[in-house]
Amino acid sequence: MRTSRPVVPLWLRSRADAVQTLTWVGKHYAHVVGYQLARTPMYAGRLAIRSPRGLARLVGGMVRWTFDLEGEPVRVATVRKADPEAYLKLSRQRDSRVRLRVPVMLVVLVTLLIAALIVAGQPAALQWGALAVALAALGILGKPADRPLIERAVLASTVEKLTSDIVIRALTTLGISGITQAMSKNPKDAIRFVAPITRDGPGWRADLDLPHGVTVGDVLDKRDRMSGALRRPLGCIWPEGDSTVHEGRLILWVGDKDLSRTVVKSPLVKAASHDVFKGIPFGADPRGRAITVPIIEQNILIGSQPGQGKTASVRVLASGAALDASTELWIHELKGTGDLDPHEQNCHRYISGIEDEAIAYAADSLTLLRKEVMRRAAALKALPPDLCPDKKVTRAIADKRSLGLHPLVAIFDECQNLFAHEEYGAKAGEDAEFIIKLGRALGVVLVLATQRPDKRSLPTGISANVTIRFCLRVAGQLENDMILGTSSYQNGIRATLFVPGPPDKGGDAGTGYLVGATPMPKVVKSGYLDTPTTQLIADRAHALRKASGVLTGHALGETPEQLTPSYDLLADILAVVGASEAKVWNETVIARLADLRPEVYGGWEVEQLTAMLKPHGIKTVQVWGTTQDGKGANRRGIIREEVAERSRGAAS
Repeated sequence: MRTSRPVVPLWLRSRADAVQTLTWVGKHYAHVVGYQLARTPMYAGRLAIRSPRGLARLVGGMVRWTFDLEGEPVRVATVRKADPEAYLKLSRQRDSRVRLRVPVMLVVLVTLLIAALIVAGQPAALQWGALAVALAALGILGKPADRPLIERAVLASTVEKLTSDIVIRALTTLGISGITQAMSKNPKDAIRFVAPITRDGPGWRADLDLPHGVTVGDVLDKRDRMSGALRRPLGCIWPEGDSTVHEGRLILWVGDKDLSRTVVKSPLVKAASHDVFKGIPFGADPRGRAITVPIIEQNILIGSQPGQGKTASVRVLASGAALDASTELWIHELKGTGDLDPHEQNCHRYISGIEDEAIAYAADSLTLLRKEVMRRAAALKALPPDLCPDKKVTRAIADKRSLGLHPLVAIFDECQNLFAHEEYGAKAGEDAEFIIKLGRALGVVLVLATQRPDKRSLPTGISANVTIRFCLRVAGQLENDMILGTSSYQNGIRATLFVPGPPDKGGDAGTGYLVGATPMPKVVKSGYLDTPTTQLIADRAHALRKASGVLTGHALGETPEQLTPSYDLLADILAVVGASEAKVWNETVIARLADLRPEVYGGWEVEQLTAMLKPHGIKTVQVWGTTQDGKGANRRGIIREEVAERSRGAAS
């Protein structure tokens, strides 16, 4: 299959890349020219000092050439060997050369003398110019072999151009057996460059095919060794694959600056307002290109080890949502450290804490969101086709506040404390999965962040259905794939390659793999917003919301709606299951509970009842019963006496 190379170079495909590349080239050569011009007097002095040696070398060379002194050692050697025939032949050759060269040298000397006399009769400026040229020429002839005349303006270790030889040398030092064997058999074609190495943003890009049987994942595992081979900081080396071609296509990007040392400035710092329908400016890739995360019709999952910048990334998304006055903001910071406190003034619902009351509040929020999704679905369906032809929330629909279809962004930081909770976790996980699946088109967005990505702390129904994932440093393959998706590690998308720790200690905190926001997975460093800066953004957002009259709920000091403590599940089961019924099917219990409290139990399923009974130590069992058509069946159910016993124990 033939692949046509693009007509337009990579760096000219966008205005930002073109400006960045041309700016780099301009600054580079402007620096070189300025550096050398500033040292012109020093170079002139060196030439003047070296000119006597150059004159001696010139005169000596002319004499040796004229009288054929270069052949003198050979003639002496024939004399020592007592070989008269060879000596006579060499002597005749030397005589013929000298007879020819002496006139030539006389012509050269006379010409130089005439030129000197002509220059002597010229103006002083021309005389000095001729003298300078003569001294420069003699100075160049007198240059020592180990001391160049002109110094390098830029050290090669920082801006050395990436070449194919350098890349091949680096790859062959990685200790990958497939590369080593291929290079030993066919060093010219083992590694094939599919495009010229070009300038790509603030760095160099090489597109190449690895030897047969070698994948990009093999190279990613050796990123630290490649850093040593290329003599660049680890934060400058960013190999990635292009699986749309094949698993052996490597795109190696080598930056001029260490990404871990780069502070990404967020445009939200100076923004007066923002439109979430245009996405939220999230950070930058290693090439310095701005990365925007779409948020409408999306759900976002962020994961990492502690201290790797997870909450800071959440802070960027919260700030972008807060600056859109039409967006309703719910924040649940379940760590209790107050990292998101600046935005409390803008939230319809807000909680910060790790105690059971805070977890219950967050669980209530998911219950309310589930109801909100169902309300919005009915409201959107009722809209006329000319206003909502695609049955999705748009900017025009969101601006009609009376419809109640504005964007709603609910953030759950440290969500593992909610989903792993014995009492509230199971129901919260089911509600979150429901919202993620149905809320996207209705303007309801979940942002979940966790530092413990496992099956208990992050239900698979949630991790499998989120559309955008951002994974900072994690410990291993399991955690990597829980956040980024199944087989991500195998496909070379590995957040394990990031160095743990803050940037000031050489770590990659704030840097992670972003999947789903761009056509291909990208390494992205999130924008940095410290607490004072976030407070300024939050204050600006509060003034904007107050002026628009959209502050509600917690922001106005209203008492939050509490759902969790409003019912006792065990007491309700005992109320709907008579004392004469020893064992009852779950589906029968759920139907009766829905009649008792439709606002609480409506929509419950068999698995949900089983999950809600587990925290109370009650397990469902197989119960024999009769269906409506009179047939016997064995289904999951409860033992009433066990429920009564647990209820009495809880009351005491």
